[in-house]
Amino acid sequence: MIGGLLGDFVKGPLRGERPNAIEIGISLHRKIDAFTDSLPEVKQAIARIEPPYRRFGGILIDICYDHFLAANWEKFHHQPLGDYCQDFYRLLSKYDPHLPQGAKRFSEVAPKVQWLEGYVDIDKLEYILERVGQRFKIPIALDKAFPQLLRDYQELNREFTQVFPEIIAFACKELPRTSTAQ
Repeated sequence: MIGGLLGDFVKGPLRGERPNAIEIGISLHRKIDAFTDSLPEVKQAIARIEPPYRRFGGILIDICYDHFLAANWEKFHHQPLGDYCQDFYRLLSKYDPHLPQGAKRFSEVAPKVQWLEGYVDIDKLEYILERVGQRFKIPIALDKAFPQLLRDYQELNREFTQVFPEIIAFACKELPRTSTAQ
């Protein structure tokens, strides 16, 4: 779980600097991102993003898919989303020494503002995009692409519903492979 989050914070090769399970999670996160970006439906969604935001289309669609996952959480997990998030925040705080600086900030702020739970509400996506855009070396106003996601909301939801089972199947198949490769 921790590695799954850190996939958005850790760049470059994995060198055994973190516990093996975390590096497995980071590696799996990267594989899932690459697989997701290769899907025709996702490529179509990214192609609909207009310049100058198209080059960030993968990030925009990923965040939008996070919204659809949160909004439909009960279809994918037995534990209520709020409880799951609170458990995750507690677990994340235990691994603080292994977190890069950006993830440490996330670990401090996310439980206070209920960051992950906020993905349920489409109106909070604009703020989430703004915050993610600020993590770039040169900040990007990703929130300015929010109207494009709203414009395509129904189509994005349909595409998510179509591809998410494929993403789950891919992750289930890759986890054992990733674990043995470490």
